[in-house]
Amino acid sequence: MDKSTNHKNSFLQDLLFPKFCLGCQTEGTFLCEDCRELLEIIDHGYCLCERSTFWIPKNSKEGKCPKCRHKKLSGLYFALSYKEKTLTRKLIHQFKYKPFIKNLAKPLASLLIEHFIKTGKNTNDPWENGVLVPVPLDQKKIKDRGYNQSEELSKELSKVLKIPVASNILIKIKSTPPQMEQKREERLKNLAGAFTINKNCATSEIAQFSKIFLVDDVYTTGSTMEHCSQVLLDAGAKSVWGIALAREG
Repeated sequence: MDKSTNHKNSFLQDLLFPKFCLGCQTEGTFLCEDCRELLEIIDHGYCLCERSTFWIPKNSKEGKCPKCRHKKLSGLYFALSYKEKTLTRKLIHQFKYKPFIKNLAKPLASLLIEHFIKTGKNTNDPWENGVLVPVPLDQKKIKDRGYNQSEELSKELSKVLKIPVASNILIKIKSTPPQMEQKREERLKNLAGAFTINKNCATSEIAQFSKIFLVDDVYTTGSTMEHCSQVLLDAGAKSVWGIALAREG
């Protein structure tokens, strides 16, 4: 399909299904520039501690403090505080729940890119020989939603970071209730045995990368990413970092 056809399809789609800013209802976009300016993009890295108060220096290659050394995740990049702005919650909600807005992937990914720029991660070094791995959904949710929001984010990030997306490495074999609605103990119990490596994926496919970047929409307690990290590390991953649109807490 050539560019003119793509442009025509995009025009027809906008004509039949016009976009409105989720913040102010301005027509033409899901997130207008004025509303985007209201979002406070995080300009520092933070440790994995439950309360994200420990700053990671911009020139540091470490992503966690000594107290968090036991955690499987090497560090976390996130663009927004989940509770800080109503608009943040609304954007993520519409990306995940009915009426599903799949096309939010691009404006949401741009918020993460701005975070990378503000934190000095807009060089090749942090991403060299890395791969983006979306946190997987179970088949029921994929069928209901029609897409994995983490995979759509990964695709948009890949275009800018110039690293591949590997959606086939990690799979979810057990359905779990929404994590944000569960207490910590329930989350851990629900996630036990929920993730595994695709049997068609060779260990060498995982070990070839210096870093795996797990991509998800919201980082709450870190239970999901910790479980995924454990599975990936057991399969030969060298290090696993997290990327999330927003962090709660």
